[in-house]
Amino acid sequence: MSADAPLYQVRDLRLSLPDMTSKPLFGPRPRIEILKGLSFDIPKGEVVGIVGGSGSGKSTLGRTLIRLLDPSGGQVIFDGTDISHLHEDALRPMRRRFQMIFQDPMSSLNPRRTVSAIIAAPLKLQGFDRVRERAAEALDHVGLSRSFATRYPHELSGGQRQRVGIARAIATRPDFILADEIVSGLDVSSQAQVLNLLEQLVADLNLTLAFISHDLSVIRRLCTRIIVLRHGEIVENALTPELFGAPQADYTRELLDAIPLPDPDQVWI
Repeated sequence: MSADAPLYQVRDLRLSLPDMTSKPLFGPRPRIEILKGLSFDIPKGEVVGIVGGSGSGKSTLGRTLIRLLDPSGGQVIFDGTDISHLHEDALRPMRRRFQMIFQDPMSSLNPRRTVSAIIAAPLKLQGFDRVRERAAEALDHVGLSRSFATRYPHELSGGQRQRVGIARAIATRPDFILADEIVSGLDVSSQAQVLNLLEQLVADLNLTLAFISHDLSVIRRLCTRIIVLRHGEIVENALTPELFGAPQADYTRELLDAIPLPDPDQVWI
């Protein structure tokens, strides 16, 4: 694949899921279309924000990008390989190249395992050598002392737990990381620290990052490009300065208007 080709090429991506609120007497449940023909690229090294309100499909899109969900149609091409319907046996070795940081670190970290064991789990699964050393290096990258390796999740603060989640994600040295609402449960100070950390990791490890959030002020802080979703469709896809300077969609303007401003006379556009 060409060196300047996008890391992700998404073409007419569709995903539908059974309607669990419907209980037909006969036949299968009707299906609800969640993603409705999305097409976009994610260039290598870019930080892309995926934003939208509740039910917009942003988390579903993220999980489809890393094949935690199987698309119903279209293509997800990762670094030249169509992974849309790739069999799990063929997909497994590729999973080291795309990882996820989850929204709630407490529920995504095994409470019975130490920090070291949590970070080492994907390394062992992917057959890495020097597992302990790599896990310790991941702690270094996220700014945690190696003494944290023997602690358990309940012994950590929310910000520290999220750093462990980030360490687990970067341990396999992936090309792409999906971060799903990872600062929404943190206080303002911890949010800023995690965002600063992500910026540093993107630069140091040459990462490509998709950052999912409902908060455009956080997206603006971190992302170079923003994809705005509404009801499973892309309503805007633009560079961050362009989107904030001259939003094209009414829905984007509504999201911008919802951002709290310290100066009541300030406007985005």
